[in-house]
Amino acid sequence: MIRRRTFLTLLLASITGTLSAADPKVNLPFDPYDQSKVPLEVEPPQGFTGKKIILIAGRRSHAPGDHEFFAGTAILMNLLKQTPGVWPVMVRDGWPKNEKIFDGAATVMFYMDGRGGHPVIQGDHLQKMKKLMSQGVGWVNLHYAVDYPTKEGTQILEWMGGYYDAKISINPHWDAQIRSLPKHPITRGVKPFTLRDEWYYNMQFVPEMKNVTPILVAIPPDNTRGTPDAKRFPGRPEIMAWSYDRADGGRGFGFTGGHFHRNWANEDYRRLVVNAILWTAKADIPEGGAPVQFDPIDLNRNLDQKGQPFRAIEPPVATKKP
Repeated sequence: MIRRRTFLTLLLASITGTLSAADPKVNLPFDPYDQSKVPLEVEPPQGFTGKKIILIAGRRSHAPGDHEFFAGTAILMNLLKQTPGVWPVMVRDGWPKNEKIFDGAATVMFYMDGRGGHPVIQGDHLQKMKKLMSQGVGWVNLHYAVDYPTKEGTQILEWMGGYYDAKISINPHWDAQIRSLPKHPITRGVKPFTLRDEWYYNMQFVPEMKNVTPILVAIPPDNTRGTPDAKRFPGRPEIMAWSYDRADGGRGFGFTGGHFHRNWANEDYRRLVVNAILWTAKADIPEGGAPVQFDPIDLNRNLDQKGQPFRAIEPPVATKKP
């Protein structure tokens, strides 16, 4: 509760006096729905020799504070800019307006709605991705973007090592207690944490989990095991994020969190995702993890207008360390 009061105090302290006191956005020094200042599809400067990282945000989805794909991707872009030698390129609405933006990419991240409406499987997009993957480009899917129909999921197995298969996988909201982390570049500087999210689990993985490394593992409540297949494994630790070393030398990463926008305020959560993006790009990750400085007030920047009254998004309530 103290943390919530502190955040609200911060918002109240930022009143500019330029808006009506009846407007709930009066507590912010910016328009939370103004996305015009986010640079989109900007190529690196001539002569750039570092890692070009493509970050693709999906269209507006769900209720305010959930599936904030544009705002969340903008946060990740700003976090990645803190690592030298990296040029993040942000794309909106599920697919670039200029597909040449993929040229020279070290990795591609998708944060968007999936399954039958997944932008990756529309038109000739999957074929274009096959060409990129054959060049060893990295592959990252966050939250709903890990969800594919079975036909396309077979292809995704080759790039990410696993995917959400609606026949067996499940997507409940629950408090995942991450009690330990494997030794891996993705976990550098990341401490165990407990966080509520829509953590998917019971993924469809490659046979024998070959070249898959579980990154986030926790035991969900058995009453969340909503598919017949998931119910077969009461009490089993489940994988919510994983890395994949591809046969072609490329790297993949799947992350099932990302439903609640507020969770980007958790340092370990955002460092793990930033580390993972860098790892798939084959960029160097410091022993202490990538820098991920963040001001919680920025949870309220670049939001999608979803037709409901504005309510400030606050950081998640601190939970006891597992």
